[in-house]
Amino acid sequence: MKFQQKIKHLAVLMGAVITLSACSDDVASVSLGLFTTKDVVVNSQQDPIIKGVTCHISHVEADLDFSDPSDMSIACRQTGPITAEQLHEIDRSKSGEVVFKSSKSILFKSLKVRRIYDAKTRTLLYLSYSTKESSGSHHHALSTVPLYNTKAWQWAQEQE
Repeated sequence: MKFQQKIKHLAVLMGAVITLSACSDDVASVSLGLFTTKDVVVNSQQDPIIKGVTCHISHVEADLDFSDPSDMSIACRQTGPITAEQLHEIDRSKSGEVVFKSSKSILFKSLKVRRIYDAKTRTLLYLSYSTKESSGSHHHALSTVPLYNTKAWQWAQEQE
């Protein structure tokens, strides 16, 4: 019995550390009701390479649970200049690259955001997804940022 209590205590401590590290970029937190400990949290993340793109990611946090639900939503918009120099630095492969990652449980579940460049439409795709299956599904959401009317538009057209 003592071993199970130690495991639960360790899990609560790890959850607190994970929660504290994720709080630094919170924009909003909305309670899901009077009789629940679950909140919808909105985080703001600037793309580390494409500095002119900001993504807002909403997800459910459950304070007293060992893992948070996998549901999330994402909206990314141009909030500054996007340049050809920035596009030269990104991974332009079909799978793109992970630009944000947040732990969602002590059981190795993460929320990841991957940037993918669609050369045909000259658009940046931001795919958010859960790394662990929940209710028979890997939850995901998609947002796009077109390069049209950016400083990178001419460069994108010349890449064909």
